[in-house]
Amino acid sequence: MFLGTHTPKIDEKGRFFLPAKFREELAEGLVITRAQDRCLAIYPEATFVEMTKSMSSAPTSVKQVRDFQRMLAAGASNEKPDKQGRITIPPQLRNYAGLTGECVVVGAINRVEVWDAAAWEAYSAEQESAFAEMNEEVFPGL
Repeated sequence: MFLGTHTPKIDEKGRFFLPAKFREELAEGLVITRAQDRCLAIYPEATFVEMTKSMSSAPTSVKQVRDFQRMLAAGASNEKPDKQGRITIPPQLRNYAGLTGECVVVGAINRVEVWDAAAWEAYSAEQESAFAEMNEEVFPGL
């Protein structure tokens, strides 16, 4: 499970250090792809494979299914952290999320999200007021 907020920097080669507490779960390989809200999602490779298995059973005759599958897969990149725990974010994904130097890495239960620092600050401020009310709407009985 991925939890917490971290603030690594992206270097000139598009790399950043994974938070130490995420490294073991991502050591064997990961998939980084675009996510909603103009951030990136990093999944352990096995989690991404399981997720796409369930997606592959969706009917491709439905335009929204095709669109989602394309956007997810076209932006995806298999990566493996180096010995120092760094991963490289491909240029097209850095551009998608607006990543230049300052970023925020957020544990999001089954994935890690990478945000531009200013975008995260704006998103977080906007969501904070609604957070208390979301529980009953999104997860009744939780």
